[in-house]
Amino acid sequence: MFIEPVSGKRIGWIEVVCGSMFSGKTEELIRRLRRAQIANKKVEIFKPSIDTRYQAGSVVSHDSNAIRCTPVEHSQNILLLAHAVEVVGIDEAQFLDLELPAICEQLAKAGCRVIVAGLDMDFEGKPFGPIPQLLSIADYITKVQAICVKCGDIAHFSYRTTPGREKILLGEKDIYEPRCRSCYYKGETA
Repeated sequence: MFIEPVSGKRIGWIEVVCGSMFSGKTEELIRRLRRAQIANKKVEIFKPSIDTRYQAGSVVSHDSNAIRCTPVEHSQNILLLAHAVEVVGIDEAQFLDLELPAICEQLAKAGCRVIVAGLDMDFEGKPFGPIPQLLSIADYITKVQAICVKCGDIAHFSYRTTPGREKILLGEKDIYEPRCRSCYYKGETA
């Protein structure tokens, strides 16, 4: 399915906000989307339906800032729900399928500003879901950093404090903590 460009609109673009857990990705996404709303842009916001940590119908930051959204099972659903939209926001994009980059590209070609937020690495420090492909096609990339809970340096890693190897394990500070490279690898060998 291809979305037709909105009449008289120029080609859009793709922005990616990425980083570790607790780095402010969702906070930055909400900030950008609220500014678009203030500018009277038609905005639609999506998140994977698997993300049930806070409110089902809202994107919520760790600081409890929230903005209404539509949960989706598959990235293809975004195309069905984003007609005549000027700005599309997508949170927790690492949990969506690998079609997401192509969907974002279609939206951008149709004149949408697409803002995607997600983890760039999983708890093993490996590229996560569709984010690496999104980074390669993005027009703008913002990598945000957390603060390492062990030493206070800049943190880029999401360290899992509980046992288990499953790739997707929803959680907060009870399961994950931000760590710098040094403290991440020290923890892996401890």
